[in-house]
Amino acid sequence: MEDQDVNIDLPHILIVDDDNRLLSLLDRYLHQNKFRVTCASDGNEARQQLQFFEFDLLIIDVMMPGETGIELTSGLRKTLDVPILLLTAMNEPDDRILGLEAGADDYLSKPFEPRELVLRIQKILHRLQQTSNKKPDIHRVHFGSFQYDLKEDLLYKGHEITKLTESETRILRAFAESPGIILSREHLIEVDQKLGNARTVDVQITRLRRKIEEDPKFPRYLKTIRGQGYILKTT
Repeated sequence: MEDQDVNIDLPHILIVDDDNRLLSLLDRYLHQNKFRVTCASDGNEARQQLQFFEFDLLIIDVMMPGETGIELTSGLRKTLDVPILLLTAMNEPDDRILGLEAGADDYLSKPFEPRELVLRIQKILHRLQQTSNKKPDIHRVHFGSFQYDLKEDLLYKGHEITKLTESETRILRAFAESPGIILSREHLIEVDQKLGNARTVDVQITRLRRKIEEDPKFPRYLKTIRGQGYILKTT
């Protein structure tokens, strides 16, 4: 469960483990070390959290009943590009290899010192930040079968232009300029002052979803972050 009073600028970590005692310990320790933490007890709960929140790193226990951590990692890797750190009581080389082959970025065997976990997290996030800083400037933002061209202010599906109203264009451009970042309703009203109020923002978001989502009732790209606003997910 995530705290209500959180600093959304802190790195957000999802911990997936069926051991409630360990979840509580890691939750408390990582909070003390300036991380934002959300916990899940199994793969199903983890997927639910991923529907609502954007995470900087996932910590997944390998030995969970039902769907194992390796199976969960392999499944998530098909659509998710977030770093994954696996935890396990096993220390066999073959098990480590299976985890890495499934898509894990690092591997830590139990028992471990919490400080070592923090250092590994910091190393992964630092490496990710360095990679991000080297990315070339792009003018087309991709999500699903769509591309938004920031130079032309046009939305493409394949090679075909998808028509947008002026208001829809301004809103989608704001998301395309900040993919993966939560934009509040207040910010979107500043982007397009014609919106006037939060209710009008919600109406425009609904209209945009009808144009870019396969199922607007269960959006995959333009997602609601409850109590905060909306986010454009490009993965």
